[in-house]
Amino acid sequence: MQNRLNSTRESMTPPERSEVERSGQIRMASADADILHLSNDPLPRSLGGPGAGVRVALYSHDTMGIGHIRRNLLVALALDRCPVRPTMLLITGSREAGRFKIPFQADVLSVPGVCKKSDGAYCSRHLSVPFNDLIELRTRAIAGALAAFAPDLLIVDKVPLGASGELEGAIRSIRAECGTRCVLGLRDILDENYQARRDWEQFQYERAIRELYDAVWIYGDRDVYDAVDQYGMSPQVASRVQYTGYLDARPWLDATGGDNHGRERETRSNQPRLALCLLGGGQDGARLAKDFAAVTLPPDMQGLVVAGPCMPPEALRRVHQRVAENPSMSVVDFVVEPMELLRDADRVVCMGGYNTLCEVLSLEKHALVVPRIRPRQEQLVRARRLNELGLVDLMVPDDVTPRALEQWIAHPTALQVSARARVDFHGLVRIPRLFAQLCGLSAQPVHEAADPDQPATNFGLP
Repeated sequence: MQNRLNSTRESMTPPERSEVERSGQIRMASADADILHLSNDPLPRSLGGPGAGVRVALYSHDTMGIGHIRRNLLVALALDRCPVRPTMLLITGSREAGRFKIPFQADVLSVPGVCKKSDGAYCSRHLSVPFNDLIELRTRAIAGALAAFAPDLLIVDKVPLGASGELEGAIRSIRAECGTRCVLGLRDILDENYQARRDWEQFQYERAIRELYDAVWIYGDRDVYDAVDQYGMSPQVASRVQYTGYLDARPWLDATGGDNHGRERETRSNQPRLALCLLGGGQDGARLAKDFAAVTLPPDMQGLVVAGPCMPPEALRRVHQRVAENPSMSVVDFVVEPMELLRDADRVVCMGGYNTLCEVLSLEKHALVVPRIRPRQEQLVRARRLNELGLVDLMVPDDVTPRALEQWIAHPTALQVSARARVDFHGLVRIPRLFAQLCGLSAQPVHEAADPDQPATNFGLP
């Protein structure tokens, strides 16, 4: 690996090498623009593509919803805008991954899906095979792909050893044979602290991190939630932790060109105000969708339910049936990129997944969060914390009724503070610099980001 990285550096001209050391910039469309804009201008081929040779693999197990792959896609977007553009392979358990916008110098390997049931147990999502056979199939496919791709860096989302340990052998092999460096990427909150601690002990995650990982990136803000303290991480593991900040969703909206399908606009029937219901992957969102679809909205408001690609067919049928009974409601089964809808929304009712709330907060939308509470309470913990900070409203699932939702839509609590002023959203700024530093492409330390009220200016772009 190091020979490949060294050759990359040696092939650069002095100005190009200096660009890597600076770790790049974000370019703004205008001086008064209030969102981050990603340049679509191609970077010099000497800094990436064939010949540069820096390879990054990103793994997500994707056993529930689409949050893990969407988070890795945001990370890939950040890395794709580095001066040294890596070639990236995203390994995912979500067959929906190919429907998302993917950086040009990246591709997706989808392995057969695993599904987490409401009791926390796992099963095959689609294939009619025993679970052990499914894991064996996934293990061999992942190991073969990583051995052939020989990445310089592997970024693993959430589960250090992969689903049911499917990743451990492959990591040990590529570290020994390719010198691959490994990063564990964690969302801000994993679960209630006692459950997270129990999981880490049961599955020996600390041992895995000590033996297999060079760094742990927490995609959150320590002032919002201190995972190191809450989960009792050992000094050996804590020393490898770096809080990147939350992942600001606004660059993703700009990178996708704001080209959301006209179909979603048409569902609004030109209504001036939009009440939007977001369910993430939708696997367990049918109850909230049906309650939202039964709401009587103000005359000047149109409602839209985005069901999600993982909602079971029978549940989806019932949601469509409920929507058909309410002339002010519409439903779409799946939206590749909901950000444009979210940008246009006047009221948002959503579940409490990491990606959804990053999008809500980065666009500073007024949201009522109805978190998932089983099999994990991660969403509840996140929603409570953000509610304490005055950033979102919270309603637990047992309190949700159409009438309760109507009352909130008509009289939401006033937001107390700007989310971007209160929360560190510079994750996509720091990740390219952490990448360059970890792979020996930059000796420059990762400095603190600028004032969160100001646009970031170091995203890896000229």
